[in-house]
Amino acid sequence: MKKHRIGITGQAGFVGNHLYTTLSLLDNVELIYFERLFFENEDQLTQFVSKCDTIVHLAAMNRHEDQNVIYQTNIDLVEKLIKACERANTTPHIIFSSSSQEVKDNLYGRSKKEGKQKLVKWAKESGGKFTSLTIPNVFGPFGKPNYNSVVATFCHKVANDENPTIINDGEVGLIYINDLVKVFVDTIFGNQPSNTLEENSFEVNIEPMHQVKVSRLLELLNKFKADYLKNGIFPNLDDHFQKSLFNTFRCYIPEAHYPVKYTKHTDPRGSFVEIARTQTSGQFSFSTTVPGITRGNHFHTRKAERFAVISGKARIQLRKIGTDHVINYDLDGNEPAYVDMPIWYTHNITNTGDTELITLFWINEPYDPDDADTYFENVE
Repeated sequence: MKKHRIGITGQAGFVGNHLYTTLSLLDNVELIYFERLFFENEDQLTQFVSKCDTIVHLAAMNRHEDQNVIYQTNIDLVEKLIKACERANTTPHIIFSSSSQEVKDNLYGRSKKEGKQKLVKWAKESGGKFTSLTIPNVFGPFGKPNYNSVVATFCHKVANDENPTIINDGEVGLIYINDLVKVFVDTIFGNQPSNTLEENSFEVNIEPMHQVKVSRLLELLNKFKADYLKNGIFPNLDDHFQKSLFNTFRCYIPEAHYPVKYTKHTDPRGSFVEIARTQTSGQFSFSTTVPGITRGNHFHTRKAERFAVISGKARIQLRKIGTDHVINYDLDGNEPAYVDMPIWYTHNITNTGDTELITLFWINEPYDPDDADTYFENVE
């Protein structure tokens, strides 16, 4: 089977990293590696574009003290990409991340609007294909605080006991990163409805999936902190926005928060430990593991999961996908404790003791066939 070759400029950024990681799970895709330095080397950029069937152009600057630097940088990136395609005599499908800011009177918006116009002209003259995606505010795990979104900033501050400040309590239109990635993937493979701009050029206006006031956003995050961080209570995960916000929030929780010790109630009959309290449905299960055996080594894209060691000794390891940093947690059933698994973290559990290990699991998986979180469910 011939694989579809896809390159992503800006693959190390917030959206680029999520898109790159998701596409890496698909058997019919070959990812063409990209580095920002390619834009400074004509030969490397030319080689990159020559290998791609589709190029997703995400590389851009959106913050700088000098707005003119933002404008010129973004225009230069588009022009360099077009010139590289001309040198390589190639006509890939270029997918451009535009912004709702393009209709506003600011230099960032102008850079997006004019960059789109240049790519429309290229597609018409070269016979290539061009699609522009107009993207609203995006939120999700691993966004950079004080840079990517108010959600990233608030999640970081609330999870780390800082006090966010509301400057303007307006309503924000948001889309969750998984939902946005689904639009990108559907666009790449021709499954996304679009409007025709000109010959060979198309446009997708992505509407926000959620409208929320900034104060409501902060209210929900403070509730997650009070219920989940302080008392270990999972919130209601049936609502798509709250589930998405909760999974985003969990990725900002300091590593030192875990493992969390349970309260163990003991009487002559034995002992009792409450594993998890939830405001939604969930599955509870347990496993026994003989000494030296490791279970797991997989990750989830949507599920909330808790490992609770109640007997024996164990090491739980977590590693964020795409990194080498391994987090180790050592647990002992004599002091029952739990660790929760963030999404996009490979995790496992190993029996490090000399006796049988008993582990309890709670996992929540509300199913909605129209939810983008189920789009790539085969990866688990």
